[in-house]
Amino acid sequence: MTRGYSLEKDLKLLLNNPKYSDIEILCEDGKILYGCRAILAVRSEVFDGLLYNGMKESYEKQISFPTINSTTMEIILEYAYTGLIKDESLTEDNIIEAFNAADFFQLISLQDVIMKRFHTFLGKKEYIPELLSKAVETMPLSEDNILLNLLVEALATIPLNTIKFDRISITALEYFLCYTHEIKKPFVTPEYEVFRYSAILAAKQVSDDSYKTIMKRLPTLEQIESSIKVENEIITKQQEIIEALKPLLRFIDFKRIKEQIITDIIEPLGITSNVKIDKYKLTSNLYSTRGTTSYMPLYFFFDF
Repeated sequence: MTRGYSLEKDLKLLLNNPKYSDIEILCEDGKILYGCRAILAVRSEVFDGLLYNGMKESYEKQISFPTINSTTMEIILEYAYTGLIKDESLTEDNIIEAFNAADFFQLISLQDVIMKRFHTFLGKKEYIPELLSKAVETMPLSEDNILLNLLVEALATIPLNTIKFDRISITALEYFLCYTHEIKKPFVTPEYEVFRYSAILAAKQVSDDSYKTIMKRLPTLEQIESSIKVENEIITKQQEIIEALKPLLRFIDFKRIKEQIITDIIEPLGITSNVKIDKYKLTSNLYSTRGTTSYMPLYFFFDF
C-alpha cells in the first residue's frame, strides 16, 4: 500500500499493530490489543491521566480495563486513531457497551456518532427489549440519561404481550414500569396486560412449572372478552413468585383494572397479598391504559 496520500488510511495501519505500539491493553475477555500511548493520550484526557500520571502505569507496558471487552475497545481505538466509525462496527450486541466506553473515556463526539446509529435500532422494535435490559444493567439509572429515555419511550409503543418473556430482564421491566408509572407519554399496553406480563415474567424467574401455571391462569384481555375458561391449577412456589413480583407491583396501577378482573382473576392467584387494593375507590373514569390522563390519585398502598 502506498503511504502518504490518505491520513485516515495511514493511521489505520496503527490499529492494533504490535509493530508500532508501545502499550498493551488487556480487556475484560482476556484479549490483548496494542496501542500508541501518545495518540491515545492526546485523544482522551482519561488515557492521558492513566498513561502519563507519573505513577506505575506511566512505565508499565500493559494497562488493564476489566470492564471493557475487546470488541468495544477496538471501537474506541478506531475512533481515537481515525475520528471515524464504520456503521458495521456498531451492532445491537455492542452499541450499549460502546456508548458506555465512550462516556468512560470522555469521547463526547464518539457518543454523538453512536447516538445517531442508535436511532436506527430504535426503528427496529425487535431489538428494544434486549437493548433496554443491557442498558439498565450497565448504565447509571438517572432521569437525564438520554439513551435510557429513548429506549423506554420506544418500548412503551410496543404491546407487552407481543414480547417474548426471555427478551427482557425483570430489572429492565421494573425500570420501565417505574419510568412510565405517572408519566404522560404514549403507552399502548392496558394496565391488566401490564400486570399479566409482570406476573408471568416473575413466575418464569422462579421455575418452568410456575411459569406454565401462571400462563394458564392469567388469560389475555382478548381471551377474557371471549369468555375463555380460566384453569384453576394450583400454583407451585407461590411465595417465591410473590418475592419476585414484589418490585414490579409498586408500579402497577390497579385502579385502571376492572374490579371484576381483580376479583375473579387476580386475587385468586394469591400473589398480590402484599398489595392492598381498596376496590370501593376504584374508578371507572380513568382509561385502562397509563399515560392517558394527568389525574392519577393513589387508591392503593403497599405493605411490604
